[in-house]
Amino acid sequence: MNLVRSFNEWRRYRETSLELKRLSGRELEDIGFARGDIASVARRAARA
Repeated sequence: MNLVRSFNEWRRYRETSLELKRLSGRELEDIGFARGDIASVARRAARA
């Protein structure tokens, strides 16, 4: 069960990270993030 949960978290992290990386700097700024925040935001989203 833990393996499945870990895989799902990794998948959510990857999807969130890729989606945020596609945004321009201006778009990231509009939602309150900097490019350097992407990894931590994706980690938090993966655990939610």
